[in-house]
Amino acid sequence: MINGVIVIDKPAGKTSHDVVSEVRKILGIKKAGHTGTLDPLATGVLPICLNEATKLAGFFAGEDKEYLATILLGIKTDTMDTEGKIISQSDNFVSEEAIRSVIFSMTGKIKQVPPAYSAVKYNGRPLYKWARSGVFMDLKPRDVIIHSIFVENISFPKVTFRVVCSKGTYIRKLCSDIGDVLETGACLCELRRVKNGIFSEDMAVVLSDYSFGDKKKELVKKILPMTNLLPLLHTIELRDNCAAKLRHGWQPSVEMLRKYDLPLLKAGDMVKFISRGCLLAVAEMLASVDNLSHLDEKTQAARIVRVFNY
Repeated sequence: MINGVIVIDKPAGKTSHDVVSEVRKILGIKKAGHTGTLDPLATGVLPICLNEATKLAGFFAGEDKEYLATILLGIKTDTMDTEGKIISQSDNFVSEEAIRSVIFSMTGKIKQVPPAYSAVKYNGRPLYKWARSGVFMDLKPRDVIIHSIFVENISFPKVTFRVVCSKGTYIRKLCSDIGDVLETGACLCELRRVKNGIFSEDMAVVLSDYSFGDKKKELVKKILPMTNLLPLLHTIELRDNCAAKLRHGWQPSVEMLRKYDLPLLKAGDMVKFISRGCLLAVAEMLASVDNLSHLDEKTQAARIVRVFNY
């Protein structure tokens, strides 16, 4: 069975679901899913989890993202990008200095209301479906974080900037807000995701570069193994018959963890268990390592949150 993550360089014009379906067909597998939607207009890094790796999708969804975005000044649309209907136009003059100042001012924690044409669900239905039927929800703004943002190029009426942001950030909304502050209006015209957590564009496969037969070979060659997917978690290489026990529902005890040389992990920290070179499970520490010596050896020391079966 193929398990792991393949990073695809999504082309413009395709939905993220389209790309997942294509990968599933090429590899001949049934279970696959992406870790975060890219709009059809967008290109770039789209990590796709395969088989057992789909159990890790939730760990990747919360990672920071990096984008290269180009906005079109003077145009506002109902979808906040160039694929929507124009709702206003402006020829107001704005200086390069003002553009750079306003874009830089977006750094830090900001509030965003999800775009009406987005996949955010309201009463179990995506907002874009409500919007297409003429219903627009009055949603509360959400906190997102712009870790860094800077202008790469200004070529009126287009401005290209690079941004590193938290999960849940809508670049279309960011572009629209920039246009509102500049009093010119603006919409997104190009977007490329260059990084999604640990996944970057240098890992990505461009499917259009290969024939159907070669696509499978290239994908298999570029699959990131399960053991490489959570590099920041401390690794515990299981001994004895612990692997079999964990697969059958056994929870790590104080007695078990005392056998290993562990760093100063705290309650709430996540760890991964490896057996024979394979990722076996991911667990949450229930007690700090420095407190294990004070606990009864039968006490549960960690809670298994994911178990993987190869």
